[in-house]
Amino acid sequence: MRKKGKKKKKIKKSKKLKNIKNKKLQIKDLQKKEKSNVVEKKASSVSEEDKIEIKKVKKQPTEKREYNIKDYVVYPKHGVGKILAVEKAKIGQIDIQFYKIFIEKEKLTLTVPINQQSNLRPIATINQINKCVSILKSKPKIKRTMWSRRAQEYDQKINSGKIYELAEVVKDLNKNSDIIADQSYSERQLFEKAYDRLKSEFEAVLKIKPEDVQKKMDKALGRNQNLIEG
Repeated sequence: MRKKGKKKKKIKKSKKLKNIKNKKLQIKDLQKKEKSNVVEKKASSVSEEDKIEIKKVKKQPTEKREYNIKDYVVYPKHGVGKILAVEKAKIGQIDIQFYKIFIEKEKLTLTVPINQQSNLRPIATINQINKCVSILKSKPKIKRTMWSRRAQEYDQKINSGKIYELAEVVKDLNKNSDIIADQSYSERQLFEKAYDRLKSEFEAVLKIKPEDVQKKMDKALGRNQNLIEG
């Protein structure tokens, strides 16, 4: 009788252990499911965020500034130009408006789409021209780096389209200074390119004769007028 009682107790214990194990396994399964749900939610939220970011990139604002015919503008790689016309053209099924800009110095006509005019800027104001004159009057800053590296920096400044950087190049490469007595051929080329670009913008803003603009610039630089011609 005692043996039978012991067997019954052992069976009950083993059943209890099995039930406990089953419950533990069920809890683990539930925990795994919850974790996977959390990961899925995170992944879906990340993908939604990514989609939103892509939409933002696609909906970039177009250029809002508008120029009129006969307005002067500056195209960094070519200098001052005059808007001759605002025309339309159909490419495929898309209507495109664009400016026709004439660069007097280079006898070049550019076609610039109105919604891609980030390269254009309006000509300088009188205050900006006066600031340029002050820059031309200041002392040149000459770096002691190799000329090839300086030449590259000067060229980048000339083509930046920024009038103050243009004035700095003219000032730094000015032949009639105590620091630079003579110029190499490449120095003179860069100086003349920067000088002519700045001069053409002075002319467009001040609306005075080219020779008067040259006198104004040369006076600020401390140059004799015949230096630019010789």
